[in-house]
Amino acid sequence: MDKKTPLYDRHVALGGTIVPFGGFLLPVQYKTGVLMEHNTVREHVGIFDVSHMGEALLSGPDALANLNAILTNSFDSMKTGACRYTIMLYPDGGCVDDLIVYRRGEDSFLLVLNASNTDKDVAWIREHLTGDVTFENISDKVAQIAVQGPETKAVMAGLADLEALPRKYYSFKEHVTVAGCDCLVSRTGYTGEFGYEIYTAKENAETVWNALLEKGAMPCGLGARDTLRLEAGMPLYGHEISETIDPVTAGLGFAIKMDKPFIGREALLAKGEPTMTRVGLRVTGRGIIREHQDIYQGDVKVGNTTSGTFCPFLKVACAMAYVEKDKAVPGTPVEVEVRGRRVACEVTALPFYNRAKA
Repeated sequence: MDKKTPLYDRHVALGGTIVPFGGFLLPVQYKTGVLMEHNTVREHVGIFDVSHMGEALLSGPDALANLNAILTNSFDSMKTGACRYTIMLYPDGGCVDDLIVYRRGEDSFLLVLNASNTDKDVAWIREHLTGDVTFENISDKVAQIAVQGPETKAVMAGLADLEALPRKYYSFKEHVTVAGCDCLVSRTGYTGEFGYEIYTAKENAETVWNALLEKGAMPCGLGARDTLRLEAGMPLYGHEISETIDPVTAGLGFAIKMDKPFIGREALLAKGEPTMTRVGLRVTGRGIIREHQDIYQGDVKVGNTTSGTFCPFLKVACAMAYVEKDKAVPGTPVEVEVRGRRVACEVTALPFYNRAKA
C-alpha cells in the first residue's frame, strides 16, 4: 500500500492531483497546472513536498571509513556543514542509487536517499557496514520541503533569520528556526534554481508548509519537479543512471574518486573508456520525444533517449539521451523514432537551462 506524506491532507485540500510515486501518494500537479508551476519556479518561487525522500544517519568512529568504502566519492576532506553528491555501486559497476551525504560532525553523517530506493539502499548499506558504526533509517520521522526559485530569500525572510541560513551551494545548517520550527536547512535543490531544502520533524510539516504558502510560494507537484530537473540537465535514477548504466558513461566522473577503493571500482576500471555518452537533444522538427526511444542517423541506430518532454521555460521539446561518442558533438543532426515516425533533433550540450546564463 502506498504511504502518505505528512502533507497529504494539505495536497488534497489544495486541489492536488494525487498519483502513486516511489511508494507514496503525491501531487503530480495542482489546479495551476505543470506549465505555470514550472515557470513560477523559474521566475518567482515554488515549494515541493519531497517528504518521500529517504534519510538515514550513520555515526561512530568507523563511519567515515565506511562511506569511503561503500560510496564512489571521497569524504576525507569534507567539512562539517558540507553536502556532497555521490553514487553507490554494485560490484559490476551498475548503480544502486545516487545520494547526497551531509557531514554533521567528525563521525556523524546524514544520507539522503531516493524515495523508491530507500529500502533497497538501507539494506545494501547495512549489509556492507564494518567496524564501530551505528546506522539508523529515520525516513518515517522526517518531512522535507524544497523551496526553489529566484524569490526564495524574500519568502524565507519573514520566516527565518537569513543570517542563520546556509550561504554556499551544497552546504547546510542545523537547528535553524523556520516558522517557529526546528529545522535543518540545506542550499540544495533539483530545479536548477536558487533554493533551500528544509528538513524537519514530520509533526512540523504543516506548520512550515502553510507559512511558506502564506508568504506567497506556489505549491508545485511532481510534474514540474521533473520538467525543471530535465531543463537543468540533472540525472534521475531509473533514467540517466540505473543498475545497467554506470556513472562514468553518465558523465558523473566528478563524483567518482578512483584513487581509493570502493565497491564497484574494479568493474569501472575493467570497463575502460565508455563508447556511449550522455547528451542533450533539442527537437528541431515537430513532436515531443520521450524516454526509451531509438535515435538514428540515417538507417543506423546510434543511441536511445532516457528522459524527454516539452520544456516550459525554454519553450522547446528536449530530451536527455545516450549516443555513440562520435555523435556527441553539439549541433550533430539525428532523428528520434516516435511511434513509427522520425522526429528531427540536434545534439546539444547539457544543461539546457542554466540560471547564470538565462
